[in-house]
Amino acid sequence: ILRELKIYEALYKGVASRISMLKANRVSPEAFVSAGDSFGFDEKLARVYMRYQYELKRSNALDFDDIVMLTNDLFDQFPRVLSKYRDSFKYILIDEFQDTNPAQYALLKNMVGKKGYFCAAADDDQSIFKFKGSDAGNISRLEMDFPKMKVLSLEQNFRNTENILSASLSIIAKNISRKEKKMWTDRGKGEKVCHYWFDTDVEEAKYIAKVIKEMYLKGRASYSDIGIFFRVNIQARFLEEALKSERIPYRVVGGSCFYLKKEIKDTLAYMRLCVNPHDNVSLRRVINYPSRGIGAATLNKIESEAKKNDKSLFVAIKDICKSKSISAAVKEKLSGFVNLIESIEKAKYSSAGQILKRIIDEAGYINNLDDEKVKNIYELVSSAEHTSIAEFLDEISLKTVWDDANTSNEVSLMTLHHTKGVEFPIVFIMGIEEGIVPYFKANKSEDEMHDERRLFYVGLTRSKDMLYLTGSAKRRLYSKIQSQERSRFIKEIPAECCKTSEKSRENVVKGPIMTKVKKISLNSKYKTGCRVKHPKWGVGVVRDCYGEGEDLKVMVNFPNVGIKRLALKFAQLERV
Repeated sequence: ILRELKIYEALYKGVASRISMLKANRVSPEAFVSAGDSFGFDEKLARVYMRYQYELKRSNALDFDDIVMLTNDLFDQFPRVLSKYRDSFKYILIDEFQDTNPAQYALLKNMVGKKGYFCAAADDDQSIFKFKGSDAGNISRLEMDFPKMKVLSLEQNFRNTENILSASLSIIAKNISRKEKKMWTDRGKGEKVCHYWFDTDVEEAKYIAKVIKEMYLKGRASYSDIGIFFRVNIQARFLEEALKSERIPYRVVGGSCFYLKKEIKDTLAYMRLCVNPHDNVSLRRVINYPSRGIGAATLNKIESEAKKNDKSLFVAIKDICKSKSISAAVKEKLSGFVNLIESIEKAKYSSAGQILKRIIDEAGYINNLDDEKVKNIYELVSSAEHTSIAEFLDEISLKTVWDDANTSNEVSLMTLHHTKGVEFPIVFIMGIEEGIVPYFKANKSEDEMHDERRLFYVGLTRSKDMLYLTGSAKRRLYSKIQSQERSRFIKEIPAECCKTSEKSRENVVKGPIMTKVKKISLNSKYKTGCRVKHPKWGVGVVRDCYGEGEDLKVMVNFPNVGIKRLALKFAQLERV
């Protein structure tokens, strides 16, 4: 759409976000056009919004925001429909209510009416998705719109130690107009929060990796017990290098997840098109995959025919095949594609896995894929074996960055916005510096600074037992080395619950601590994290492997005797 309207395509994310915000506030394209400016960005946005809704309708599709906005419109226009659904749901439960937007709040009011019952769980201190349209003010509106509502304050914190909770509350207490809470925990004082200040971001990353490695080798923590948070993804560059140097396994939450892999997106596009042939987005993705020799000129003709007659691309292809405007060769290719989709669409299937198997067998694109991609596709099929087609597609559309997370022994890396709903025994938060935490854009207004406090508060409270806050005097951001100052937030944490230390070049490891140790052969049956059995000490977990040939050694943590370093040729170990 942006390309056709000759609007700079790099604006895509900003345009998509603004359209989502408009829908969250129940502003239709027509209302926005009549209320907006005739010039500038709003004028371009209005044209994109109108065209986007037109394309959705042409594809017989809704986006997530439409589901809520149009349901409200339906209830407003047809009271009898609203009455039917009110009668169907006597009790309504809303979790994370602070993250609801105006359209969702309107939906709640519609569904509850004057006699319904609902329970809303909310914490205004954890409202961190304002940029997505959420409005913590909905909590106050509840109290005004439902004056008989009973409010129960749940003030016991079951996750954090006293020191971590005190540090967190010192940050959020500065936010005005928040609802007062007297949070408490019975988990004891615990370790003090550790704040370390480094000369450079490279030293910061190396130190974090060193501490994690030592914790793991000493048996104090598994890698999966540890989360490392940062404000923006660019901060992770040196951290990833440091973790690799220490041979620490990790994953980046929000990175390249399973459902974003090309082969998975292609397979799902075929499935969506077979279920809904009017899905123009999916059709564009697969019409020439695998290559069918359908060129750009033919595709342009299909697009033109569809727009001229206000129909979907699939219907346009069928009409073109009936006409004499294309050659016999092109008609044969297009007809083959139509027959493929229609034959799969018309068959009966007992599960989503069944239709996926047929798509794989008949579409032909799997023949040119490498083994790893084929394996991923069959993993998708396996996950769909016992689910209906409708349920499977609904589930896929609501997938989050955590849904395909595995349970292997890895350190988790993520931005602060991805930390909502997770917890770790040990947490590191990097880059606690002015301009990063809080973010430089927050200096524009008090409201935005409140958002940053809430975001930092959420990050702090993810830690159960140990919390490390780090920063550096020099940091490379966007190819430029910048001088950094300690965050104002650090100065607000009480000294009695936080210990601060400056880590100069002299006391920070400058290189990987395992540089003199030869990496274990990849063919060895003993891997980090595997379980082994010793005739004397019983079952333990391999913490590290090193050496080669006859000098292969392992470090094993046995629950009853602790860490043991063993030469494999003498150890009499067996895998369990």
